[in-house]
Amino acid sequence: MGNMKCIKRSNSNPIIILVPYPAQGHVTPMFKLASAFLSQGFKPVMVTPDYIHHQIVRKVEPKDKILCMPIPDGLDKDTPRDFFAIEKAMENNMANPLERLIHQLDDKDGDEVVCVVVDLLASWAIDVANRCGVACAGFWPAMHATYRLITAIPDMLRTGLISADTGFPKQLSGICLPNQPVLSTEELPWLIGTPAARKARFRFWTRTLERSKTLQWILVHSFPNEYTISDEQHQQLGDQLFKSTTTQQPLVFPIGPLSKHTTTKNPSFWEEDTSCLNWLDKQNPNTVAYISFGSWVSPIGEAKVRSLALALEALGKPFLWVLGSSWLGGLPIGYLERVAKQGKVVSWAPQMDVLQHKAVGCYLTHCGWNSTMEAIQCQKPLLCYPVAGDQFVNCAYIVKVWRIGVRLSGFGQRDVEEGLRRMMEEDEMSKRMRKLNERTMGDEANLRAVSNLTAFTDQNKMFRLGYSNNGVYDYVF
Repeated sequence: MGNMKCIKRSNSNPIIILVPYPAQGHVTPMFKLASAFLSQGFKPVMVTPDYIHHQIVRKVEPKDKILCMPIPDGLDKDTPRDFFAIEKAMENNMANPLERLIHQLDDKDGDEVVCVVVDLLASWAIDVANRCGVACAGFWPAMHATYRLITAIPDMLRTGLISADTGFPKQLSGICLPNQPVLSTEELPWLIGTPAARKARFRFWTRTLERSKTLQWILVHSFPNEYTISDEQHQQLGDQLFKSTTTQQPLVFPIGPLSKHTTTKNPSFWEEDTSCLNWLDKQNPNTVAYISFGSWVSPIGEAKVRSLALALEALGKPFLWVLGSSWLGGLPIGYLERVAKQGKVVSWAPQMDVLQHKAVGCYLTHCGWNSTMEAIQCQKPLLCYPVAGDQFVNCAYIVKVWRIGVRLSGFGQRDVEEGLRRMMEEDEMSKRMRKLNERTMGDEANLRAVSNLTAFTDQNKMFRLGYSNNGVYDYVF
């Protein structure tokens, strides 16, 4: 791992550099993590490619005290930033600029870079931190269940559950890890796109796992009792998980949901249309279906956009739909005019403000982890339509484990009508949501999350001082 430097200045201002994967769903929790580090006396520095830096820096307020710094990704401005273009840029173009930046920050008078926190999807930065001799922690911006699924890849390969070239299951019955819902053969996070794309994504994850072997710690944006179904099950399962994680390397610290112990507002890549809040003010309580598939709607496709649009119109119920301008072409001709009194379509919305609004009765979502956490925080039941990646795992927990939502099989009128009916009418689902909200975001859970983050920063300091990392540490799963 290179030579780990020791603390060199007693009066140093400790800097933590954060390197997110360059996408909104990853920058959002990393920015909240930066705010949490700030409250613990660190100077957080968020490092993103130029094109993202320019989108978010104008929205970061001076009071946030989070320094945002750009590095070049080497791509032409007209190059689409899809998964594989971003991967190529990270692997080939961004390492040297980050290394120079680490040395630059570390050379400032009174400052010292004490840790680099790397989004595991940006694992290229792990090697950079190791070369610089700086302690490095991984960051998993999703739930712990998906981290366990990814880290189980070597065991699944060894036991022959999945193929070595694509990661596709060899048995049609699907995959089931201990204490997790069964996933079908199409729901594994790396099975996205064409056969060639699946092979490339699987190589991406195996490379990430190899690099992660050098990490001492993983910070997981998940609540401490993620697996909870009931008090009794929580006790049994929590004991099992604690025993299995206290001895593993790297050590796993669940520190979410970060929104409960941070005060900064998320710097959105896009301009939020706040007129939707005024529209919501005019609607009756618990009547509006809020629809948003996050920042990545492309796998849904125009045909499904059209089908959903027609279903919403036919139902005649109020809705607020976040739909980017590039996808408005999927709407039927004259649609926006026809539904003007029934619903509102915006290109981007202030999601937390929307979910907190009393008019919103349910949330039709792709089940991204940030959206799932925000829905639980605001106690809005979920109508689920997962599209790719970890969304299927999240959906399985929402529907099968926590039972706070319903999965849609399609966007036909009957599908949507039945889903909305169940959302609006099932009192037991609301009770389960209230209980989950308290268990995951109440005072006790918040204290656990803060304690875990403090335990990590204490260990980082001990590690830099040269202490052994073989002891038992006070972190709570």
